[in-house]
Amino acid sequence: MKKEKRGKNEQKKPLEMPSIEQLEAELGREKYRWRFRRVMRNTIYALVTVAAVAVLVATLWMPVLQISGNSMTPTLSGGEIVVSLKGAGFQPGDIVAFYYDNKILVKRVIAGPGDWVDINEEGTVFVNEQELYEPYLVEKALGDCNIELPYQVPESKIFVMGDHRSVSVDSRNSALGCVAYDQIVGRLMFRVWPLEVMGGV
Repeated sequence: MKKEKRGKNEQKKPLEMPSIEQLEAELGREKYRWRFRRVMRNTIYALVTVAAVAVLVATLWMPVLQISGNSMTPTLSGGEIVVSLKGAGFQPGDIVAFYYDNKILVKRVIAGPGDWVDINEEGTVFVNEQELYEPYLVEKALGDCNIELPYQVPESKIFVMGDHRSVSVDSRNSALGCVAYDQIVGRLMFRVWPLEVMGGV
């Protein structure tokens, strides 16, 4: 069989033009894809910025710490997460975190530079011959004390003690001693975990 040849004047099938509705639908899809990409890009930029700011704040001004051990019970327990605030001007009763032997310890400020600290056999603390009001204690104890009492706090240092006086190793023992200001990470301000005890420290 011979194949039929197309004539020179035979019409080619015309291209179908998309309808207005099809064009509008395609334009809508393109606009959606463009908006989606823009929103995703802006969201990623925002998340990266927030994360960077959070790390900067946590490092420079408000370090976040996790409590370990039981030297500060019942005020603080192991596993709790707290936020501290960097600064100076610590007062008796403040709870501070400080560097010691490549670790961060948490204790309560008892006295400042130049103050005289004395502790009797029952564990009652006196600062400059005045009994220290300590409502945060469950029980008092002289604890692990090998310093000569009364004891004068050196300049540029603070005298600290844990709230669990019978087990805490703190400024009562010369192994730790008083804490220099440049060792201090910050003052504990807020407990964020667990949720049931969230609030000020």
